[in-house]
Formats: sequence, C-alpha cells, structure tokens
Amino acid sequence: MVEALLAVLILVCSAVSCGSTGGYTGLPSLGGIYYYQYGGAYSGFSGADGEQAQQLDQRFYLLKLPIARAAMAVGGCLLVFSCILIVVGVLRLPWHFPAWLLLECILDTAIAIGIVPALYYFFHFLLGVYNSSVCKEREQLYQSKGYQGFGCSLHGAEIAVGLSGCVAVMAYLLSAGLAVRGYRAVHKLKQKPVQLYEL
Repeated sequence: MVEALLAVLILVCSAVSCGSTGGYTGLPSLGGIYYYQYGGAYSGFSGADGEQAQQLDQRFYLLKLPIARAAMAVGGCLLVFSCILIVVGVLRLPWHFPAWLLLECILDTAIAIGIVPALYYFFHFLLGVYNSSVCKEREQLYQSKGYQGFGCSLHGAEIAVGLSGCVAVMAYLLSAGLAVRGYRAVHKLKQKPVQLYEL
C-alpha cells in the first residue's frame, strides 16, 4: 500500500510539473492558479509582449514535456506493479508458490536500484531546462512586468517527485527484505506438517 501511495504521488506531482502550456498565459489551463491570481490570460501584457510571453510559455512547456512524461510513465508502472503485488497477496499466491516471494525480492531490488539513476536523470534534465536561454528569457519578461514565481528553479511538485522517489527506494528495499523473510517463514511452515507426520 505504501508503494502504491508513493507511485500515485510520483504520478500526480509529475503531471503537475507539466500540467499546462506555461504560466498564466496558458489558455487551455483556465483553472490554473496564475490565471485567477492575475485576473486573466493576458493581464499585464499587450501586443508583442503578450505574443512573446505565450511563445516562451509554449517553448518552455515543450522543453519540460519529455521528462515529465517519462516521470509519469515511471509512476504509472510503479502503481501497476504495486497493485499487482496487492492482488497477489489477497489471492495468497505466495503460500501456494513460495518461489514468487523470491521473484518479488529480485524485482523490488531491481526497482529500488533503477529509481536512483532515474532520479538523477530527472533532476539533471530539469536543471538543463531551467538553465536554458528560453527559461532565462521567460523569467526576465515576467519580471519586467512585476510578476514573481516564474523563476528558473525547481518548484514544489518537482521536489516532491524527488522526495517520493527517495522514499520509494527505501520502501522497495524494505519490501525485498520482507519478501525474503516471508519466503523463509512459508518454507518453514510448509515443512512442519511433514515433520509432525514423521513423528
């Protein structure tokens, strides 16, 4: 259940990271916080500045889109895997096929190890986007109109993805240890009836 919750957090926070086409000029995202905060899609901009802001928002969004989609895909896969484990537990498959627990241990360990380079690549890619000329130009344009919050730095949802990923690494390593422990317990319990019968 913890793994499923962490997967949902990774999925949702990744979606928030690229949830609109940009700042408050993103017309498809009328429910965005900036839209209502500043009173309209083009509040403070007119003519060429408004068009430039919209273009920069779109280009910035397209720069972030690949890594956000990759993070959402990872979160989705982790969610599916954790749901499969829940169903397997409900069906008591480990009792009937104890070898499943060893397979689960291997998969949990592989996932935990795989999340580490995935997190590195996630932040490396995002920092590259935030250091790009598009982001710097966008930041300067919004600052020239007196708007804050469009800086070229990681925001809360992206940091939450990283924290959730780190906790997920620990959760999957713990799960791998519990799978080995469960395998030993099931193996021992299955040997008891034979031992009693022999006595």
